[in-house]
Amino acid sequence: MKNMDQQNVIRSYIDAYNKFDVEGMLQHLHEQVEFENISDGKVNTTTKGKAAFGEQARQAIQYFKQRQQSISSISEKANKIEATINYNAILAVNLPNGLKAGETLTLSGKSIFTFKDGKIFTIQDIS
Repeated sequence: MKNMDQQNVIRSYIDAYNKFDVEGMLQHLHEQVEFENISDGKVNTTTKGKAAFGEQARQAIQYFKQRQQSISSISEKANKIEATINYNAILAVNLPNGLKAGETLTLSGKSIFTFKDGKIFTIQDIS
């Protein structure tokens, strides 16, 4: 799979994410996909396998009225695709960190993807 094809898969995956389309996200993932979310240097979410990822993605939907990931840059580094991401969301619920429903959450970070058999094999979200 060529780099540009991989970038198109990533863009399609993020588009599905923005639309709350979990099935659309899952179609781009390898059966043994591994996901890791790192915030402030701490791993706060991990999943292994497509089913576990889908379950986590469906649960996460309830936290947001709206969410938008946008790629500000994308590049290949050591067989990984790294996307610099800007993230904005409007919360649907109060969060333990003090943010309230209706407030806007704004983050920037990066997502690092690897591929296997033409599908996303690992996703590491870092903010």
